Amino acid sequence: MTATDRSIELINAAAQAAADKLAHDIIAYDVSDVLSITDAFLLASAPSDRQVKSIVDEIEEVLNKKLGAKPVRREGDREARWVLLDYVDIVVHVQHSEERVFYALERLWKDCPEIELPADARATRGKAAEHRAAQPDGEQS
Repeated sequence: MTATDRSIELINAAAQAAADKLAHDIIAYDVSDVLSITDAFLLASAPSDRQVKSIVDEIEEVLNKKLGAKPVRREGDREARWVLLDYVDIVVHVQHSEERVFYALERLWKDCPEIELPADARATRGKAAEHRAAQPDGEQS
């Protein structure tokens, strides 16, 4: 089984929206062979709580306006350290960079096929490491 065309459409739109809001390290996995509850996961991160919220808001707006999709569940808003948007066909995880490193979701899904994303989203790979390297020691963004 592979992710449906609708799931791929949602993933690509969400990835582009995240890239437009300067998310870091955007990646998507086709998890349809190992999970029965969803087809795909999108992972993205940002260096601040405010930016996590901005990315999540943009994803929601784009998916709703362009594709008529609304999440059935949204979790993590209060802290904005890890926000999960569940669209049934896809699940979007937007994490603060520190949570992304700590929880390492990529490690859990590394055996699943990666979904090809738009060029803008692919260009975000490695941005979190670049951002951390540019920060003075001990300084948080």
